[in-house]
Amino acid sequence: MDNELQAVMAKAQEWLGPQYDAETQAQVKAMMEAEDKTPLIDAFYRDLEFGTGGLRGIMGPGSNRMNKYVVAMATQGYANYLNKVAKENGFENLQNGQVAVVVGHDCRNNGRMFAETVADVFSANGIKVYLFESLRPTPEISFAIRHLKCQGGVNVTASHNPKEYNGYKAYWEDGSQVLQPHDVNIVAEVAKVTMADVKLEGNPELIKIIGGDMDWDYIAAVKEAMVDQDVILRQKDLNIVYTPLHGTGRVIIPLALRSWGFENINVVPEQMSIDGNFPTVKSPNPENSEAMTMGMNLGTKLGADLVIASDPDADRLAIVCRNDKGEWTILNGNQTAMMFYWYQISNKKALGQLNPSDFVVKTIVTSELVAKIAEKNNVECFDEYTGFKWIAYRIRELEGKRKYIGGGEESFGYLPYDKVRDKDSPASICLICEIAAWAKDRGMTLYDLLMSIYKEYGFQKETTINVVRPGKTGAEEIQQMMADFRANAPKVLNGSKVRVVKDYKTLKQVVDGVEKELPMPATSNVLQWFTESGLKVSVRPSGTEPKIKFYIEVPVEGFRGTEDYDNFNAKADVVVEQLKKDLGL
Repeated sequence: MDNELQAVMAKAQEWLGPQYDAETQAQVKAMMEAEDKTPLIDAFYRDLEFGTGGLRGIMGPGSNRMNKYVVAMATQGYANYLNKVAKENGFENLQNGQVAVVVGHDCRNNGRMFAETVADVFSANGIKVYLFESLRPTPEISFAIRHLKCQGGVNVTASHNPKEYNGYKAYWEDGSQVLQPHDVNIVAEVAKVTMADVKLEGNPELIKIIGGDMDWDYIAAVKEAMVDQDVILRQKDLNIVYTPLHGTGRVIIPLALRSWGFENINVVPEQMSIDGNFPTVKSPNPENSEAMTMGMNLGTKLGADLVIASDPDADRLAIVCRNDKGEWTILNGNQTAMMFYWYQISNKKALGQLNPSDFVVKTIVTSELVAKIAEKNNVECFDEYTGFKWIAYRIRELEGKRKYIGGGEESFGYLPYDKVRDKDSPASICLICEIAAWAKDRGMTLYDLLMSIYKEYGFQKETTINVVRPGKTGAEEIQQMMADFRANAPKVLNGSKVRVVKDYKTLKQVVDGVEKELPMPATSNVLQWFTESGLKVSVRPSGTEPKIKFYIEVPVEGFRGTEDYDNFNAKADVVVEQLKKDLGL
């Protein structure tokens, strides 16, 4: 038996102790006795760690799996850290000298059980808990933390991942997901915890159930993202089809749309049921066109103007609109983001709502067209790391000094106001419907608007290539790929010289052979290459999934309008295929 397997077996042996239930012990024992030790190794070779999206993994027994024991130990470590920071006077607002947190969950299997486990452990450690009565959107958890002036929070969710997954997002007192140094410090505290250390007996007196009142406060806050209600009132009959994909947006989003003034809201009935098995889709990810099929079918039947979906925890959204031929077209995340930025900046400017100190934020892998839109309108655009917590970081850094307009990322997430510090699909869905109403008021569709933005700012196609490498060996392979790219960065991509290389791990960039510093708040394992022709390639391992991502941006010059769209997409596809060869993919 090699040393690695020996260590895994020793770790698994601990899970046969009396602190674990009989079912868990039986499952672990079966893996230990099986001839193929791969499932055992994958379940125990490491502990789940906080990545860009928190704690996330496949549900099942083991230290590298999502289960009530991993959840309990993570919460014990988080509770230890919260109490430690409070003791050191590290918080501005304590409730009667007591740390307080918000706990929520989405529609996933085991979600309620995990959330109640979290609440029990927090309360057993003397922490006040505001526990949502049932599933709620991720942005409402963030809102509640700020609204109740809590010091932190936990949302049990795996966002848009397949049904086998669940997760644990840890939040800080500003309502954003935990950032450095707190994430590292929490991980360190969690690493010290064994099941013997966990306080599982909750204190009911410290657990307060919240629900309806917070919903209404949140919906009222969402209205602050509205730019022009007059256009909504003129187009209140905009024909909207919405689906929550069995998730948490099922009640909040239709209510929010009605609060904005929209009256013709239709839902996909088969996908309104709460179901962690997501029976009507292969994957509950609105980025996948298959997940939008039922919505588009209903939209065709009803003659809808647009079809909208939110993912299971309702932080992301997807938009389907009609193209120039009247066919349904699914907008990608960058196109969606471009419309949000363009509309908020342009219409605030037209209505006299734009101030010189206003700013927007995007992630480093989001379309550079966003930066062009901001620059042309004299609005500063900040580039931050992938993960919405970094957009929240920039908002926090400038809070009270400058006004945040909006911020988003290519992965279908946007935040159009500052009452929340995470992706917010209820607010974003309301705003995209306002944008559609504005376009319809002028005899246009969302697709027409997108074409006009391309015509003004230039056409560019963005695509993401995901290389999946599961398990321990996959993680090692991904690390080696990043090391190889660092040691041998491409000199030429698609026949164009690479003139800028950015390495966010070393915070160094080389521009035309000259080395410079990258002004970022922390390091991150990301590489970027920019060519003379305007190509941009970003490479990063996912923080929550076993894959390495390649984000590619291909500009094509000379876009004149709708008649060029298909042809320019085809031209960009040829470039993408060549880039795959250049990168060895």
